[in-house]
Amino acid sequence: MERIIELVEDLDPGKVYDELSHPGSGAICVFFGAVREATKKRKVSHLFFEAYENMALKEMNRIADEIEQKWDLNKVIIKHAVGNKKVQEPVVIVGASSAHRDSSFEACRYLIDTLKEKVPIWKKEFFDDDEVWVSAHP
Repeated sequence: MERIIELVEDLDPGKVYDELSHPGSGAICVFFGAVREATKKRKVSHLFFEAYENMALKEMNRIADEIEQKWDLNKVIIKHAVGNKKVQEPVVIVGASSAHRDSSFEACRYLIDTLKEKVPIWKKEFFDDDEVWVSAHP
């Protein structure tokens, strides 16, 4: 299974299809996470993401190792942005390609859920009058 695992300042959603495309894949499933305009009815001005880079990349690779054992996939992508991100800007991209859709769908869901739970990436939300580090991963 080929993998693309990165922490980057800017994500380019337009490249993802080409990155996941494979001659043996009839299915490509991708999840994009973006900055939303409000949290609990409070207007968000922007988010800031920070990562313990070495540990984050190690954990992202461990997640890729896990899904390689669970599903028959051709390619996997796990990318997360760091730094300041504006509303509607992409902050995370995960995806999987496989011969059939079930494997891609299941792996994609597992990727985002496990990434949010296990990878040491922290988010700070900025509002007009306040800022707060987010401690829980929904």
